[in-house]
Amino acid sequence: MAPLKFRGYLTYANHFRTEGIVAVTSTWLKNKVAPQNLHEIVNAYEKVVDNLNAHAHPDSPYPSAQSVRNLIKSGPPVYGMEAVGDDIPLSEGAELLLERLTAPEDDPLWVLVWGGVNVLAQVLHKIRSRPDAARLREKLRVYTISDQDDCGGWIRQQWPEIFYICSIHGWNQYQCAAWTGISAPCSGDVGGPDGSKVTHEWVKENVQIGHLGAAYPNFEFIIEGDTPTFLYLIQNGLGVPEEPTYGSWGGRYIPANVSPRGLSSRGHFADAIDTVIGVDGKPHRSNQATIWRWRNTFQDDFAARMQWTLTSDFSKVNHHPVVSVDGDFGLAPIHVDADAGGVVSFDASESYDPDGDKLSFKWYQYREPSSLQTYHGLEVSDVEITPLNDDSSKVEVKLAPAEKSCIVVREKIPLERGLPLHLIVEVMDNGTPSLTSYRRVIIHPIDRDFGSKK
Repeated sequence: MAPLKFRGYLTYANHFRTEGIVAVTSTWLKNKVAPQNLHEIVNAYEKVVDNLNAHAHPDSPYPSAQSVRNLIKSGPPVYGMEAVGDDIPLSEGAELLLERLTAPEDDPLWVLVWGGVNVLAQVLHKIRSRPDAARLREKLRVYTISDQDDCGGWIRQQWPEIFYICSIHGWNQYQCAAWTGISAPCSGDVGGPDGSKVTHEWVKENVQIGHLGAAYPNFEFIIEGDTPTFLYLIQNGLGVPEEPTYGSWGGRYIPANVSPRGLSSRGHFADAIDTVIGVDGKPHRSNQATIWRWRNTFQDDFAARMQWTLTSDFSKVNHHPVVSVDGDFGLAPIHVDADAGGVVSFDASESYDPDGDKLSFKWYQYREPSSLQTYHGLEVSDVEITPLNDDSSKVEVKLAPAEKSCIVVREKIPLERGLPLHLIVEVMDNGTPSLTSYRRVIIHPIDRDFGSKK
């Protein structure tokens, strides 16, 4: 685990039930691990956790510093597959992972990897002959920041069914990976991403503050490069962890394992591509765009949480809007069946801000998650979104007719149910820094005349 990003993770720790924190090797640190660096950060966290809890819902508190300390373990102090073999004992980190994986709960176990994956490889090798090995592997949800040792490819080759998000590219060619959209200039997207909130000056003003931020180092390459792994899991109404194709702050990924039956819904997920209008007003199309499109909002979110570390006074800092769509305050996508060519309306006017801030509403179609092919512009039908009131909290959505919304485009084959259409409502407050919450609506167009077309 990389210490730089561990500070950021701790500011979101109330979102997760953290089961283990393991210091590992990688291609950048091959022969030792450094759990002591993690302990130093927890010492700083201990000084601010009470402040953080003043801003968290009582049902989702931040963990105590001691409970976090107890989770810190070491992986094997060797590189990659050198740690895997019949006669090689499990590291203490692998022992903890095995314990959590074999616990009686059937909940998915997310393994977020910021270095090499030999701890996971040790466990998979250990359980390979168990009668319940397949069931245990089904519990795993892995998200790695590219491959940083030789274990990742081995794992995916041995057990291609494991849910495994990972950018694939030439060795150490990280500029090709989606996750660099977190803060990199993205040379292929010049003029697209806003770089104003990933500068040394912005970090000094917004992150290097208080006890937790005081030891946040000046960066040499990019900041928070591993952060997409946990941003992917943030429940803010945008992403769905079990659906990498939907897209979220942690990027968008599609299945890479192809069989005669088509794409698998599990296994390896690799980079997808979004088309986003950049700060230059032009469209930019890349894998990094699946992350940098959200950069302003997640950077403001991190800055707000760093402000939380400074005070327990709720009135002095900003908090997230709470979104309602048609009276539903949940976080999961809302699924709606609608007639092709018809109109459906949505009402987010019951949304509110806990600080009493003014809210603004932005509704838009997120086209790429609907697409099965490369060119979503040809395959995915448009929707027309019309505001029904001054603040756009209420909208009317008109679907395309069946010949556009309920059809296989290339083969011109009519469908009774067309591709699902993803609608996002973005609710932003006017606090400092501004905070954003979301809700996703998935509209399923239906051709009511389909029977007469057979």
